[in-house]
Amino acid sequence: MCPLLEGAGRGREPCGPSRTVPALRCRRRRAGRRVSEAVLAAGAPRPAWRCRAIGAALFVLVLLLDQGSKYWILYGLDLPNRVSVPVLPFFNLTMVWNHAITFGMLGGLAGMGRIVFTALALAVVLVLTIWLARTTRPWVAGGLGAVMGGAIGNVIDRLHYGAVVDFVHLHAYGHSFYVFNLADASIDCGVAILLFDSLTERRGLAGTGQER
Repeated sequence: MCPLLEGAGRGREPCGPSRTVPALRCRRRRAGRRVSEAVLAAGAPRPAWRCRAIGAALFVLVLLLDQGSKYWILYGLDLPNRVSVPVLPFFNLTMVWNHAITFGMLGGLAGMGRIVFTALALAVVLVLTIWLARTTRPWVAGGLGAVMGGAIGNVIDRLHYGAVVDFVHLHAYGHSFYVFNLADASIDCGVAILLFDSLTERRGLAGTGQER
């Protein structure tokens, strides 16, 4: 009885596995934090309203820059009467009324281009707006906003002038690039961002063994 009472007085020592539980929990928490930080750094999903705000901000910014630059080209610099103004050895401001889509593509549809291209652009913007409302990826939202801002900027030109105002002319060593505007550049940058995000997301899913 004495040994039993002595053991009861001292109390039982905790079992071996119970000592490791706090340590395991700490390790799991640290691992979870690392995963969360890595996911956020890679452009992780964010609340939908934040992504919509990013897309809307890019849309407004691109639209303002595009329309502001065109207004200055037409009425400030008076480029239609000056035709071309050298700025740098490889960069001129050259006035071009573009009846095509972007970078001179499909210019042969000039007769019906105003209606066709305007309807096409508005349809694309509608689809991208739905995409923006659903996405939780900030890079995707930014790319969508840039594309939509550029598309609407060119639509405004077609409705107001009957053609798109192009003026950025790059050239070097006897080679001349298509004359374009900020809206065209924004559309191309937005598409590039969407493609890059899609490729990186697929690689990330492949690395973790997940499927879309």
